[in-house]
Amino acid sequence: MAVERVLNLLLIRFGLIVGGLVVLALLVFAVALVLKRRGKLGAARRYAAPAAHAVGRYLDDRGAARGRGGMSRGGGSVAGAVVRAAARRLDDGYGQRQREGEREPGRGEGR
Repeated sequence: MAVERVLNLLLIRFGLIVGGLVVLALLVFAVALVLKRRGKLGAARRYAAPAAHAVGRYLDDRGAARGRGGMSRGGGSVAGAVVRAAARRLDDGYGQRQREGEREPGRGEGR
């Protein structure tokens, strides 16, 4: 009976955490969509680039301080991987290529 209660609480906690993450992801998507429609996504990307670089460096430094060489056995946390991928994408000049009219390979011409 006590085990069942603990498992129910764990399941409820998991559901609340996942629900919160889904709401957060939808909120970020909605903000990005509004910024893109208003033409301010480039400015937001310029403001977000230094923060993404700083967080990526922090996560790399934290992994190196733990003796992992920046990566754990499993490849690091999901959040760290996402931030590092965002920083790499910003380093590649993705937004600048878009503004200059270049297309990514495999992308269509239509909007």
